[in-house]
Amino acid sequence: MDMHTVVVGTSGVTASDVVAVARDGARIELSAEAVAALAAARGIVDALAAKPEPVYGVSTGFGALATRHISPELRAQLQRNIVRSHAAGMGPRVEREVVRALMFLRLKTVCSGHTGVRPEVAQTMADILNAGITPVVHEYGSLGCSGDLAPLSHCALTLMGEGDAEGPDGVVRPAGELLAEHGIAPVELREKEGLALLNGTDGMLGMLVMALADLDMLYKSADVTAALSLEALLGTDKVLAPELHAIRPHPGQGASAANMLAVLAGSELTGHHQDDAPRVQDAYSVRCAPQVAGAGRDTMAHARLVAERELASAVDNPVVLPDGRVESNGNFHGAPVAYVLDFLAIAVADLASIAERRTDRLLDKNRSHGLPPFLADDAGVDSGLMIAQYTQAALVSELKRLAVPASADSIPSSAMQEDHVSMGWSAARKLRTAVDNLTRVIAVELYAATRGVELREGLTPAPATRAVIAAVREAGVQGPGPDRFLAPDLAAADAFVRAGGLVAAVETVTGPLR
Repeated sequence: MDMHTVVVGTSGVTASDVVAVARDGARIELSAEAVAALAAARGIVDALAAKPEPVYGVSTGFGALATRHISPELRAQLQRNIVRSHAAGMGPRVEREVVRALMFLRLKTVCSGHTGVRPEVAQTMADILNAGITPVVHEYGSLGCSGDLAPLSHCALTLMGEGDAEGPDGVVRPAGELLAEHGIAPVELREKEGLALLNGTDGMLGMLVMALADLDMLYKSADVTAALSLEALLGTDKVLAPELHAIRPHPGQGASAANMLAVLAGSELTGHHQDDAPRVQDAYSVRCAPQVAGAGRDTMAHARLVAERELASAVDNPVVLPDGRVESNGNFHGAPVAYVLDFLAIAVADLASIAERRTDRLLDKNRSHGLPPFLADDAGVDSGLMIAQYTQAALVSELKRLAVPASADSIPSSAMQEDHVSMGWSAARKLRTAVDNLTRVIAVELYAATRGVELREGLTPAPATRAVIAAVREAGVQGPGPDRFLAPDLAAADAFVRAGGLVAAVETVTGPLR
């Protein structure tokens, strides 16, 4: 476990902080500034709780039940009840890294000093994360407004010592037992605290941050496999010239073209258009690779901007303002995050689609410019990579379905009080699946492109391509030859791409890709 420490203050956290806590087990500390802000905001809530006038979330019910004034002796029960009743998720468990990101981002908002939560509650949240205790959170239960209610409620339940959680050993047990073993006292929630632990976009935001980290690597990987396919197809690298992309100055397009050009530097396979099978231009899937990947990169840039703004936000309802007011608001609505999650799913589907078209071209003897059918050793006796492309096509088809936006839907809830919701959690869940499948699609193109390059006897591929082929073979992906059990090769290629091996191999020759 990484012993890197993330200090949480009042002004938000960074994307790298989220990844460090969620994936790498970084420890968490609360800054003195955050503890002071927590105490000051709690003082305001305590003062309001003592007044006879009802204040939403402090001395009233919630949602459609906000009209009822709750007497002081029932308020602790009210906070416990909202957590218990809202912990209503169903379906498979959500991944550990998602739950850790969810909890950490809720802690980030709590530490802003705008929620009215006591310092000891925030410290207990940090202690649970540091102990490696992960609440059991389920796939279904969030409409993305008022934030990710059910998922956050399952986390708050653990804070109270109730429900189930996974220990650092990966075993699911009663949360109370796990807290006791680690010397963590369960929290007795007070006014507003139950509500403050539930009202946020933290789940969808955490998944967005991690998807962006994964896609940063995958878009570089896709530039590499596009370059390798161009090389295997004896395409031209002239279309990658910087001056051509400068006259349509989309930043992502220029970066993708530069990456492809760097990979192809020194290749003897490019530019054979006027050889035995003359071509004026390469097919769109080859020639337009930077335009498609570049558009996805620019979509990522917009999504990153939204994520950065959300990471700097304090999302709660009601919020404690510096002048002492406690005001209701709609900042918990997930629309900003939901939109970009859906935008990214569209970009991912299109990137996978163009990669599959290049793979299919490599396997088709009528379009591959001299490569054997299906890159088979003895076509007819051998089927080569025929069914690898089927698998890739099935993944692309699934990705197209996952590109249907969740955020365009809304379903009313809470007796029409919450009559328009974001569905951002659903958008985030399907994006995670899409990113996973994109990795597999890129792995299949890598497998086909490297085999295609190796079958071009008598021509020397680019130094970066040779580095990729050496690395992928070392990773257990076999080269050309008679038919064999293909699934292990594809799994090895997938693992190679997923771990960043493809980008790392290229960068030993090219230096850092853009």
